[in-house]
Amino acid sequence: MEPMKLKKIETFTNEFVCFVRATAEDGAQGWGQVAPYNADITAQVLHRQVAPFALGMDCFDIDEMMDTVRDREHKFPGAYLRRAMGGVDTALWDMRGRIEGKPVCELIGGTPGMLRAYASSMKRDITPADEAARFQRLRDQHGFDAFKFRIGAEVGRDQDEWPGRTEEIVPTIRKALGDDVALLVDANSCYSPAKAIAVGHMLQDHGISHYEEPCPYWEFDQTKQVTDALDIDVTGGEQDCMMANWKGMIDGRIVDVLQPDVCYIGGIARTLRVARMAETAGMPVTPHSANLSLVTLFTMHLLRAIPNGGKYLEFSIEEDDYYPWQYDLFTTDPYAVDGGRVTVTDAPGWGVDISHAWLEKSHYQVSELD
Repeated sequence: MEPMKLKKIETFTNEFVCFVRATAEDGAQGWGQVAPYNADITAQVLHRQVAPFALGMDCFDIDEMMDTVRDREHKFPGAYLRRAMGGVDTALWDMRGRIEGKPVCELIGGTPGMLRAYASSMKRDITPADEAARFQRLRDQHGFDAFKFRIGAEVGRDQDEWPGRTEEIVPTIRKALGDDVALLVDANSCYSPAKAIAVGHMLQDHGISHYEEPCPYWEFDQTKQVTDALDIDVTGGEQDCMMANWKGMIDGRIVDVLQPDVCYIGGIARTLRVARMAETAGMPVTPHSANLSLVTLFTMHLLRAIPNGGKYLEFSIEEDDYYPWQYDLFTTDPYAVDGGRVTVTDAPGWGVDISHAWLEKSHYQVSELD
């Protein structure tokens, strides 16, 4: 495509969600989103540390734009800058899709269509019996045939959420759902290697197929010990946003399955870099997408395009008691589940528009090319 300068970046935000609107010099626009949680802080980072370098650059050379921001802000290599970069990246992919009349998945080499989803629980305060009943209800209502639940305590230093919960919930869920359902667990960095391996053997005994973040995620050597000791797929990567870390994780086979988060890592272009490295190494990618803001839609388009996409899409099952902020964001619902499947449509860009009512209630800020 002919180069087109990025003229304006607008953010619409509350504490939890920040939508980004990018406008090109010819007036073309697209919508993206930074990572949820402290989204209002990320919006400030976007205007202070991303917009000054991104404005005036070519809207269609997203890799170059993101690398320029990274290099110019090299003293800030962490999560907030990458989250802010992702807001601009995802808005520019939407812009291009709207210009070309194509969904983003097609722009990056894929096609619209269906994806298998796994029902992903975020709760640790739920009893094993109640979690099992919730999963059974969702199976019957929506046809899910894969479910993920939480074990241990979040960054729990070998402690459980309450004594015996993990040892109870694993067999309870398996018994309730039967042997034909895929079960996944997330330890959220709970365990030391020895404890993680012991828990892992119990998981294997009950046919659990996915063991997420068993050890503190930043301790690659600890996770590697678990990966080498078990037959179960050890997974991780959602928190990582530095390409050097991803290269180390892939080269070192730290996990079996890689889980980048499109919003945490800095957008689609950077996630595609990880997917390509993983493809070369013969490793599957099952991204993290833990709520029903735009991140799950970004992930749906990604999985319809990459050849090494994992078995399923992470699909949050939490409702207004857990994510009260994820409602009424869009003019249409992109997240209908039928037979345990979701659908990427052929609508241009991300295929959704942001609710005007939501935008009117948000905090607005703009950065514009002089």
